[in-house]
Amino acid sequence: MSNERRKRQKAEGRARREAERKAAARKELIRRIGVALGLGLIVAVILFGTGALSRRDTSAELAAGYQAFRERPTACEADAPPPLVPAQFTQPATEDLSETIATVNTSCGDLIIKLNPAGFPATVNSFVFLARSGFYDGTVFHRIAPGFVIQGGDQDGSGRGGPGYRIPDEFPDDAFTYSRGVVAMANAGSGTTGSQFFIVIADDSRLGPQFNVLGTLIGGFETLDRIAATPTGRQPNSVEASLPLESVYIESISFGN
Repeated sequence: MSNERRKRQKAEGRARREAERKAAARKELIRRIGVALGLGLIVAVILFGTGALSRRDTSAELAAGYQAFRERPTACEADAPPPLVPAQFTQPATEDLSETIATVNTSCGDLIIKLNPAGFPATVNSFVFLARSGFYDGTVFHRIAPGFVIQGGDQDGSGRGGPGYRIPDEFPDDAFTYSRGVVAMANAGSGTTGSQFFIVIADDSRLGPQFNVLGTLIGGFETLDRIAATPTGRQPNSVEASLPLESVYIESISFGN
């Protein structure tokens, strides 16, 4: 057999193997696409059935208020976590509330909250839904009022943002006291409770029974004090010196018993 013929046969063999490889790759790609579409359809049906998810827009621009926090130093000499993922929902899904301890991992340490689903079911369900959806991951405490409260849960970082829905008023009775460590939902009046929550730094009579209660801090008081010690300046268009000059992030929230 001539050298020329051997070269031609080798070239033909390589071409045949390459064609077979490409055909197999195409077949595998088609299979994977089919599986992905099938799973996507299942997920879509589940989400449609719960009516919970409006959109989770990973391409949306981060709000200017939040971007300003990203440009500041991170409090407690910590590293900034990845930016939040913008999200909006039509309503919360119904969650399993059997795990009543929430551990909020922040730039300054953990805050451990005992939730109260028996007393404030809609409030706790919404918080758990948003936390499990990753809504709070990467958000900041946008308000730190010395001797009063720390407040977070707003993806906009402005104090005006929310999850896209409102939850019912579940105000405590008139005798309730918002003492140090109480965790409650911020609002702008009846019927406006969304995703923002605050933790009371010190007993204060300024708070009346008009905020849904989420639970009570049972651990991490030293973290609360570290966050409260963050340097602050005046909020825009306000005399309140509660604008954090260093960013305190919520990195993640987990649940247990």
